[in-house]
Formats: sequence, structure tokens, C-alpha cells
Amino acid sequence: MHYITSYLLAALEGNTSPSTKDIKKILDSVGIKAGDDRLNKFISELNEKNIEDVIAQGIGKVASRPAGRVVSITAAPGSAAPAAGSAPAAAEEKKEEKKEESEESDDDMGFGLFD
Repeated sequence: MHYITSYLLAALEGNTSPSTKDIKKILDSVGIKAGDDRLNKFISELNEKNIEDVIAQGIGKVASRPAGRVVSITAAPGSAAPAAGSAPAAAEEKKEEKKEESEESDDDMGFGLFD
């Protein structure tokens, strides 16, 4: 993931074909050591390919895969509707949960940009 991110950063700077040296420079700037074998393999896979085309192909592959299941909840025939008095209590619980979530700090959530 570090190589991909660094490659895209180099491409955003206008470098149409980033080299291993370019990628290492970016990774070194944030304290990440690049493995030569894996980096060379990564660069050789993208050598002389247009990054926009690679991204478009990747998006097409991701879009073709299912993201998850849709769960449908329906009431069983003959089941009673919930009591009218329980609806406000459930709404109050949801409001309290939302307040608790918003009070928490999400400054870095324990993750760095290149972790």
C-alpha cells in the first residue's frame, strides 16, 4: 500500500513514470524503508502504463464485486406491532448514543498516513 500511495503522489506531482528512486524519496521522507525487490517488481508492473488507465481498470474490477449483503427485516405474519410507549424510549436511546459518539475525539485514531 505504501508503494501505491507513493507512486500516486509522484504522479500527482507531474511525474508520468515514477522510478524506484522517486518512490524511495517519498517513503524516506516519512520514515519508511522500501524493500528493493518488492519495489522493483511494483515499478516493473507499472512501467510504461498510463496511471489513469490503471486506475480505471481497478475501479472496474472493484465495481464488479459485490460489496455485501442486503438484509431485509419484515414482521412475521400475525405478530403484534410494538407498543406505542416503547417508541419514544428507543428514540431517546439513539439520541444518547449519537451524543456519546460525537464527544469522542477522532484526532488520529491511532493511524498515521503511511501506517
